[in-house]
Amino acid sequence: MAINYNGDITVVLDSQHRTPGNLRAFVQATLRSIRTGKSSDVRFSSTEKIEVIPMVTKKMEYSYKDGEDYVFSDPETYETVTLPPEIVGDGKFYLTENASVTVTFVEEKAVSIEMPSSAILVVADAPDGIRGDSANNVQKPVVLETGITVQAPLFIKTGEKIKVDTRTGKYMERA
Repeated sequence: MAINYNGDITVVLDSQHRTPGNLRAFVQATLRSIRTGKSSDVRFSSTEKIEVIPMVTKKMEYSYKDGEDYVFSDPETYETVTLPPEIVGDGKFYLTENASVTVTFVEEKAVSIEMPSSAILVVADAPDGIRGDSANNVQKPVVLETGITVQAPLFIKTGEKIKVDTRTGKYMERA
């Protein structure tokens, strides 16, 4: 959720409700400012009122990389949104042309991006497996089209498509 904190719009990254022994309950929250991008830990008492700001999520598609920034377009209206690498984060390793993502907006400004749970990527470079090296579930490092290296089974070859879990960065199956 997004809240108004000290006149600045912030996104709540994490929150925990705590009730220590004989003290009053409080909420410990990690907030990130939309304006500055800085995170801070804040403690709210249980009686404090906060102003919640509505957040809008949109399905968007990855279009292209513009220098350091990433450009996404709305498939219905064809409006484009340019996001800095700080918001995209590790999602950049799984972005291919027309990849579908969910972008969260607060007051018309993009604040976060959510990747699908898995991505299908082409293997750019896969070294040959050593013959007879298949006693257990042996893995080898393969480089994918986006530049990320993942561990995959020995039978994966260059040019094949594989499915990768975007949360852990691990090989799932052939695609």
